[in-house]
Amino acid sequence: MKKRNIMKCFSIFMIAVIFAGSIIMGQAETFDVDAKAAILMDASTGTILYEKNIHESLPPASVTKIMTMLLTMEELDNNKITLEDKVVISERAASMGGTQIYVEPGETKTVEDLMKAIAIRSANDASVAVAEYIAGTEELFVEKMNNRAKELGMNDTNFINTNGLPVEGHHTSAYDIAIMSRELLKHKKVEKWLTTWMDTVEVGKGAASTQELVNTNKLIRTYDGANGIKTGSTSEAKYCLSASATRGNSTFIAVILAAPTSPTRFSEAAKLLDYAFANYNTIKVIEKDTNLGDVMIEKGKTSLINVTTDDTLNVLVKKGEESKIKKELILPESIKAPIMKGEKVGEIIITLDGRQMEKMDLISSETVKKASVLDILSRMFQNMINN
Repeated sequence: MKKRNIMKCFSIFMIAVIFAGSIIMGQAETFDVDAKAAILMDASTGTILYEKNIHESLPPASVTKIMTMLLTMEELDNNKITLEDKVVISERAASMGGTQIYVEPGETKTVEDLMKAIAIRSANDASVAVAEYIAGTEELFVEKMNNRAKELGMNDTNFINTNGLPVEGHHTSAYDIAIMSRELLKHKKVEKWLTTWMDTVEVGKGAASTQELVNTNKLIRTYDGANGIKTGSTSEAKYCLSASATRGNSTFIAVILAAPTSPTRFSEAAKLLDYAFANYNTIKVIEKDTNLGDVMIEKGKTSLINVTTDDTLNVLVKKGEESKIKKELILPESIKAPIMKGEKVGEIIITLDGRQMEKMDLISSETVKKASVLDILSRMFQNMINN
C-alpha cells in the first residue's frame, strides 16, 4: 500500500513538471514567423531573443554578399585597399547574370562605386569585381570567405561564390547570417551605403550611361531606425532578408530565410524588431578606455596605475530592470612591477538581481617598468621634502 502511494505521488509530481514545462515553453513561443527559418539577435551582446530552425542550412541568395562586404570593409580598415582604388572589370565579372549594374569588360570602377552597387542594388557583377581585386580570383576570395566564416563560428556555412547566385553546395543558416551581419555592423562606414535609398553610378567604357540604384531593402524607408542590411531571393531560396535597426543604445538583427513572398520577409522582420524594441534595452555599462580606478604599484617607476577595459561592455536587460544592474570591481591592493600596458590586473563583474551577467578583464592603462635603486632613492628624497 505504501509503495502504491509513493508511485502515485511520483506520477503526480511528473505530471506537474511536464505541465509546468509546457507553460514555460508556451511563454517562450509567444508568436510564430512566416518563414522556414528566422532569428532575432541583440547586435551588442549576441543574445538570441527568438529562434526558428536557426541552424538549418539553406540557400541564402544575395544575403551572401554580407560576407563579401565584410571582407571588403576589413581590407579597407586594414589599409590594404582604399575607396579610391581603380578596379579593372574582367570578362568574368561583366558576364554575371541576375541583378547587376552592367559594367563592361576593361572599364574601371572605384572600390566605392562597387561597394555602393553591392550594398544598394545587390549587383552580382560588382561583387565578383571587388572579389577579384582583393584576392586575385573569385575562387581565392571565396576561400577567404569560408575561412572567415570558420573564424566567426559559422559552422552551418559553405560559400561557393561571392554573390549568392544558385549553385549546389552554397548554403548557410539564419544563425550564421546573424553572426556575419553583427560583424559587418561593427564597421560603421558601411552604414553609409546600407542606409542609402537611391543613388547613381556611371558605367560603360565609351558613352557612359547612368545606372540608378534603388535599395532592395524596403525597411530603410519604412522602419524607424533601420540601418541595413541585405536582401536576397531566388526560386530555390525564396525570399530572404537580414534586417537591422538601431534606437538609442539598442541595435537588433532580424534574419528571415525562405519567406513565401517579398512583402512577408519585410513584415516578419519588422515584427521581430518590434518585439525586441518593445521588450528589451541594451545598457552601456562601461565605455572603452574609461578610468575605473587605481592600483598601487610596488617597486615601480610610478606608484599608481589607472585600470580600464579594452572594449565597451554592454548588457541586455528586459525593460524595467535597468536599475537592478550592479557593478563589482575586483582589484588587488597592490601589484609588483613591471606591468605591461594591457596586462590583466583585475576583473569587473556585472550582476542583475545577484545573477552574474557579464565579466570582463580590467587592464593596466600603461606600462610601468621596475624601479631602479636610483628611482627608489629619488622617490624617498622627494617624500622627505614634501613632508
